[in-house]
Amino acid sequence: MNRELIERYAAGADVLGNSIEGLTRADLLAFPVPGTWSIQQIVLHMMDSDLIASDRMKRVASEDHPTLVGYNETAFAKTLAYDQIPAQDACEVFRLDRRITAELLRRLPDAAFKRTGLHTERGEESLEHLVTGYTDHLEHHLKFIREKRKLLGKPL
Repeated sequence: MNRELIERYAAGADVLGNSIEGLTRADLLAFPVPGTWSIQQIVLHMMDSDLIASDRMKRVASEDHPTLVGYNETAFAKTLAYDQIPAQDACEVFRLDRRITAELLRRLPDAAFKRTGLHTERGEESLEHLVTGYTDHLEHHLKFIREKRKLLGKPL
């Protein structure tokens, strides 16, 4: 197991909050790219996704081949009042969850990262694969935040 992966995951803790600095509520709720999520929706999606990720990683690390249930991120964004939750609070939840999960990951033996769970949509997933995927997931969505900020005239 490459322990640098855990540090890359951990390094993302503050990045989401930093990505929305200087934005107004109107900026967060704007749709500069019609038909896509607002920055607000991306932030809440990242919070939810990381909470689900930490649950999945902890279960793979500690349970015998757990089932990892998929979820409908579009339904979450559509029905869970993402526009009503303060984005800064979501960033703080994301930050703390990343920090705590990273600390738990650091304390696991290398062999734990080969443990697997069965995702209901994607099949077999190892702990190492989950950490990699969620590390990359943040960067994937940060690209969209940067693009939307640029279109709003507020680049990072």
